[in-house]
Amino acid sequence: LFLTSFQDLFGVSMVVPLMNLHIKSLGASHTVAGIIGSLYGVMQLFSSTFVGCWSDIVGRQYSLLACILLSALGYFLLGTSTTVFLFAISRIPVGIFKHTLSISKALLSDLVSERDRPLVMGRFNAASSVGFILGPVVGGYLAEFEGGFYQTSFICASIFLLNGGLVWMLPWSKENTGNREHYQDKGANSFSAKSNHDLHLKSATSKAVTNSNFFQSPWIQVAPMLKKIKGIACSNLWDIFLVRFLMSVAILLYYSNFTLALEERFGVKPLFSGYLMSYSSALGVLAGCLLGPITRLYGHNTYRLLLHSSTFTCVLILLYASAPSIWMVILSSTFLAFSTTIGRTCILDLELTVGGSEASGTLLGVGQSVTSVGRIIAPLLSGIAQELSPCGPPSVAVGLALVAIVIMNANKQKYCSHGSVKLKN
Repeated sequence: LFLTSFQDLFGVSMVVPLMNLHIKSLGASHTVAGIIGSLYGVMQLFSSTFVGCWSDIVGRQYSLLACILLSALGYFLLGTSTTVFLFAISRIPVGIFKHTLSISKALLSDLVSERDRPLVMGRFNAASSVGFILGPVVGGYLAEFEGGFYQTSFICASIFLLNGGLVWMLPWSKENTGNREHYQDKGANSFSAKSNHDLHLKSATSKAVTNSNFFQSPWIQVAPMLKKIKGIACSNLWDIFLVRFLMSVAILLYYSNFTLALEERFGVKPLFSGYLMSYSSALGVLAGCLLGPITRLYGHNTYRLLLHSSTFTCVLILLYASAPSIWMVILSSTFLAFSTTIGRTCILDLELTVGGSEASGTLLGVGQSVTSVGRIIAPLLSGIAQELSPCGPPSVAVGLALVAIVIMNANKQKYCSHGSVKLKN
């Protein structure tokens, strides 16, 4: 799974930076290119919850394999897109089914203990980040050749097909699900009996929904999917998702005008900004590898670690917004790479711990939908704030992060009682 996550982001990050140049070379205007990009985000927004829930119903193997193969189809079509219409069509299967990383994370949560989950998720994110660092370099090199975009797209599709083969060869067996049942929390992981009843699948249901379900009519699968989504909507997880939303928008605002703001404030070239972002990504990989010792230092208390990392993120964004020199920006970017990486892993772990591991696919899907909403709203907020000042977007980000911290403190008793239960496991 670590290898597939690396290859996944490596292939995607080869293609994505070149897409705007390609669609403009096909004769599309900036407006058309923006609309197509927005449609992809909207499809991700609505599909992530349903695909995640679908993985809970039919099983991780078949849902992950289907998403990989359909994503490969999308990138193959992208490699044949000689018109704007074909380019737009190629984005449809990718927009709907490109949730391979979310399903992989759900699978990891099924296979590891709750105590080891932050460490494993941190290493998984680190492996993904390495692919994200190397992919643009290889894609930029290939783009220098004639027809480089088409070659890059076909290579990306081939990588997805290779990932499909790796997933097919994984040792899927009852032992895998046995690990999940062994590490399940026996009712103590939920804040209330109602949310526990709504979010956890019974073992009998898990056994009944086996390989044969994958071949059943999709209409038969719709009812349990809607039931699981309704269970999460009626649960008391709203505050966790709200914190995720606020912190996601805050971080997106920080990066939204990063290159332009550095040029206007300090006169540095875009190339320097690119190097600084690559430097931060590399530090994010290191942070993912250090999550094990950090969680042990915090006694595996995810809430406290999330609160501290979010507070640190807020302070660092404020430091960036008020930085008098480029060296202060470099300092804030250095530590921000650690705090954001830790925060993303902690919020994911808290969602799974509170919501229940058996609904992990649905929970991760809802989390991705929440982040997608942030990706839609952040550019609008950034544009409005940037009209006032180059420091406007990070200043708004500081305010949103403060609201998230207040929400976490307001629910401190609930989270602390949950953390004490976790420490006994």
